[in-house]
Amino acid sequence: MTEHIQRVTPEPDMVQLLTPEGQRVEHPDYPLEITDEQIAALYRDLVLVRRIDSEAIALQRQGELGLWASLLGQEGAQIGAGRALRRQDMAFPTYREHGVAWCREVDPLVLLGLFRGTNLGGFSPYTHNFNNYTIVIGAQTLHATGYAMGVVRDGAVGTGDDDRDTAVLAFFGDGASSQGDVNESFVFAAAGNLPVVFFCQNNQWAISEPVTTQSRVPLYRRADGFGFPGVRIDGNDVLASLAVTRKALDDARNAQGPTLIEAFTYRMNPHTTNDDPRRYRLASEGETWKLKDPIERVRAYLTRQAGLPASFFDELAAESEQLAEHIRSGCRALANPTAQSVFEHVHVTMPPELREQRDEFADFVASLQEATA
Repeated sequence: MTEHIQRVTPEPDMVQLLTPEGQRVEHPDYPLEITDEQIAALYRDLVLVRRIDSEAIALQRQGELGLWASLLGQEGAQIGAGRALRRQDMAFPTYREHGVAWCREVDPLVLLGLFRGTNLGGFSPYTHNFNNYTIVIGAQTLHATGYAMGVVRDGAVGTGDDDRDTAVLAFFGDGASSQGDVNESFVFAAAGNLPVVFFCQNNQWAISEPVTTQSRVPLYRRADGFGFPGVRIDGNDVLASLAVTRKALDDARNAQGPTLIEAFTYRMNPHTTNDDPRRYRLASEGETWKLKDPIERVRAYLTRQAGLPASFFDELAAESEQLAEHIRSGCRALANPTAQSVFEHVHVTMPPELREQRDEFADFVASLQEATA
C-alpha cells in the first residue's frame, strides 16, 4: 500500500487559469479569451447550482427526498465543461452532474423527482441533448461511445460546419475509472477515432476508497496506454475547465478523436446523503480543500480585478432565494406516481404480455385498496 502511494505524483501537473486567490494566469496550450461579463455569468451559474445542491440536501434531511448525491466542491469542473458544449453536442452524465444539467436547461425539480421517486429520469434526452442520469457506475461511457459511433456514421464530424459537427461528452468519477466499462470505452473510442471526450471528475474518493489505491499513476496518464491525449486540470477552476473542454470538444468535432480530461477536485460532502465520510477520511483534508473553493476564487477576481459593484452580488443573492423557493415548494408539490407507472417508458409499444402483467398488477393494487377501505 505504501509503495502505491509513493508512486502517485504528489503535486499534480495540471492546467490552471485562475488561482485560488483569484488571479488570472496564462497557459501556453490553453489560451482563453473571455470578458469579465462572461466570467460573471459563470459565477452566476456556480452560485445557483450550489444553491440547488444545498436545498436538495436540506429537503433530503427533512424526508422529502430518499437520497441526494451532492456536487459541493465540483461546481467549477461541471460548469466549465457544461458551458463548453454546443447545442448539438450530446452529454452523458452519471448521477452527480447537476451543474451540467443546469447548463443544458434541465429544470432542477426534474432532477429532484428522480431522488424523490416520482419519476425515472423525468426529461427527454433529445430535448436537452443531455442523457438521463446513470446510476450504474461507468455504464454511461459505453453509451457515449456508442453514440459517438452514430455521430460518425451520420457524417456529423469534420465537415467544417459549426452547426453540424458534433462531439460527445462523457462524465464519470475516479471510482468509475476502475470499471471495465470505462476501459472498454477507451479501447473503442481510440480504435474508431471517435468524437468523444471523457471527463473524469477525480474527487479523490470512490465512496471510501482513495484514488491512491486505485491507480499507480495520475488518472489522465491512462490515456497514453490507449493512444489518445490526456490532460489534467485544476478541477476547482471553472476557467481551466472551460478552456480545456472547449479545446477537446473542438478536436472531437474536427475528427481528431478522443481526449481524456481529469478534473482534479474534491468531494466536500459525503458520497451521498446515506454516507458518513468521517469513518474514512480526515477532517483536515476537507479544510485544506476549502481554501481552493471554486466559487470564492471567481468572486475574488470579480471584486478585486473586474471591479463588479455590490449590487451585482445583491441581485444574485435575491435570484438565489427565488430559486430556492421554487425548489422547496415545487419538490413538495411533485405528484406521486401510480403503482402501474413502473411499466411505463420501457417499450415504445408495450408488448401484450407486459400489458397483461400491468393490468393484473393494477387489479392487485385495487384489491388492496378495497381491503383497507
